[in-house]
Amino acid sequence: MAEIISQCTEPCPSDSAPRPQREPDRGLRLDGRSAEHVGSWTDKSLVAHNVLGNAALMMTSVVAFVGAAFLVAMVPGPSTVVILRRAVVNGRRAGMATVAGNECGVLLWGLAAAFGLSGLLMASQVAYDVIRMAGAAVLVWMGARALWQARRAGQLDQGAAETAPVPLRRAYWQGLVTNFANPKAGVFAVSFLPQFVPHGAPVLPTLLAFSVVWAVVDLIWYLLLVWLAGRVEGVLQRQSVRRRMEQLSGVLLVGLGARLATES
Repeated sequence: MAEIISQCTEPCPSDSAPRPQREPDRGLRLDGRSAEHVGSWTDKSLVAHNVLGNAALMMTSVVAFVGAAFLVAMVPGPSTVVILRRAVVNGRRAGMATVAGNECGVLLWGLAAAFGLSGLLMASQVAYDVIRMAGAAVLVWMGARALWQARRAGQLDQGAAETAPVPLRRAYWQGLVTNFANPKAGVFAVSFLPQFVPHGAPVLPTLLAFSVVWAVVDLIWYLLLVWLAGRVEGVLQRQSVRRRMEQLSGVLLVGLGARLATES
């Protein structure tokens, strides 16, 4: 029994023998450079993934914004009436000049929304009412002038009823004033543009880009209307048609001005 115990207390050869050293993994160097390389590669892949994701999100927002801007442009309003009146009564060049003025107004409202200036219209009821009443007065004045010209053309003979050419500068300013004198455009820009800014995108540059896109989309739509008016110029240039167009545009402008003045 004592011999068995002494044999068990003696150190076993396997315990006293030195254990073989494990060779370091050749794929990972002991100085840690491989680990840093793997970490750097992972960071770069994450950055690339984020960039691609943000680009896809921005492209989706741009496509949605362009579609919405086209729908908004197709809704008839004071600008539509003024542009078509100029294109029918005074020709394609006057219509294009009016379109240019209108798009400058659209761009100004977009820039005002990007820099937060048009937000004052939503915060200040007094400022909104002042611009609203001024815009209503402009629309009523243009409508009354169109009705007066239609009545005058009806009283004159066919030979003396030729419409005098309108300077392109005047047509441009008419388009600009028509758009910029409407405070609804400013409130619309404040509530419309920010909805399409993707999450995480720089707000100011994105709003500025969307303002330009909005003006370009509006420009394309109204140039199409002017082009269509030019295609049927032979019919629209008849004296009776032009007089009816003056009467119709005058009634619409006066009605739009009265509506703008009575709305809160």
